[in-house]
Amino acid sequence: MKFFDVTAPIYTGMPVYKNKPEKQPSLDTVTNGYVTETRLSLDVHTGTHVDAPLHMITDGDTIETVKIEQLVRPVKVIDVTSVEEAISAEDLKDESFNEGDFVLFKTKNSWDEDFNFDFIYVNETAAKLLADAGVVGVGIDALGIERAQEGHPTHKTLMSKEIIIMEGLRLKDVPAGNYFMVAAPLRLQGVDASPARVLLFTETPGA
Repeated sequence: MKFFDVTAPIYTGMPVYKNKPEKQPSLDTVTNGYVTETRLSLDVHTGTHVDAPLHMITDGDTIETVKIEQLVRPVKVIDVTSVEEAISAEDLKDESFNEGDFVLFKTKNSWDEDFNFDFIYVNETAAKLLADAGVVGVGIDALGIERAQEGHPTHKTLMSKEIIIMEGLRLKDVPAGNYFMVAAPLRLQGVDASPARVLLFTETPGA
């Protein structure tokens, strides 16, 4: 059985949203004799992560409301590497989406080694199409699912339907197709997101 680790590594100097210094993780290591300990400080939207509704909705649900059962499941990787600006409903017209689908978008972003201010994102029309189709989750290989839309309509359209948003995936080596995902956010409580380790299996483990 083959699997892909589609998680971004976390390290000081890694790509962070808009290259903001305050979003850089800090790893402070102290060695006392032969004992080494490291303290980690990071934004909950660092690298590969899962958003909670609170991120964009006042008084929205926090990350512990996203149950692990919702993240250990079949998913569909969709190749939209031909898209140049934003994934729109028009770009998805030849794709079929069923109620209960969890979709991950593979774009040109997966080849970026540094933060790209012009990253490919999911626009409002695509978000509405996905919400109307009844998908339960949407992931993308960028540190944001939207970029230049006033009022963040993509986040709000998806979150208003309780659709899970996953950002910061690394899908360069993953062919389009169906996979079994095991995604494990840190077990944080009361916050708006959590970093996650995400694995895509070519077969259902144990099947």
